[in-house]
Amino acid sequence: MTTKLQLNKEEWRNAKGKIAYGMTNDYMFRMVLQSNNNVLKGIISSMMHVPLDTIDSVKIANPIELGKHIEDKDYILDIKVKLNDNSIINLEMQVADLGNWQNRSLSYLCRTFETLQKGDDYNSVMPVTHIGFLDYDLFPEEKEFYSKNMLQNVKTGTIYNSNFCLRVLSLNQIELATEEDKRWHIDEWARLFKATTWEELKMIAEKDKVYSDAANSIYEQNSDETVRMMCEARREAIFHEQYVQNKMEALEKQLSQKDDMISQKDSLIEQLQAELEKYKNN
Repeated sequence: MTTKLQLNKEEWRNAKGKIAYGMTNDYMFRMVLQSNNNVLKGIISSMMHVPLDTIDSVKIANPIELGKHIEDKDYILDIKVKLNDNSIINLEMQVADLGNWQNRSLSYLCRTFETLQKGDDYNSVMPVTHIGFLDYDLFPEEKEFYSKNMLQNVKTGTIYNSNFCLRVLSLNQIELATEEDKRWHIDEWARLFKATTWEELKMIAEKDKVYSDAANSIYEQNSDETVRMMCEARREAIFHEQYVQNKMEALEKQLSQKDDMISQKDSLIEQLQAELEKYKNN
């Protein structure tokens, strides 16, 4: 018995109310991009600042089987894409701040960059980019909508190697989009990812066919029972991860406060002992 309904391509236009699982759900993000090559091309074109007509092919190198049990929660839902067979892009949707994204993203990037086989020429390595779509601020003290991070000489600013790049899109900072961001429609993609109702999504979909393709794919995936089950499993897993993280942070704060109280107590004892010695000497 199939779990997917037979849907009319325009059926999503009649949908109303809350979207059960939007693109900030990493499983939905994965399934929409895996099932719709046009949407995948559109996102990569915008994020990489590559004209759409220059993209000959985008191929997902690590497709997942629908409904297969997610065992490796740290890596399986990230999408590894080969662009025009000459560069590699890793796409990640992350909604929970677990305090480890900088190291995780570097881990992704290094694993992907290490593609050479023994005896290969180092100059034949493919350029690698990791793009993180974060539903929180990576650096709250330095808020930015879209950033590009590379290895460089800290004194001169000279790029050490342009084949190694981290891009970060903060979905919470759309209002900080630059004119360049808007020219590449990155702000529109961010609004599409953040859409929580079909009414919001339909307003975005009217602006370009690639957004309507995305809306249709989101509707199709939400109509699949297996996809919904996996999306709910991911939502519960992320909620649990965030809950554990918050508890750990609260415990660390309590321990820190106790350490401060003990330190203050020790300092007070030292002061009293010093005053006592001074009194005795007088």
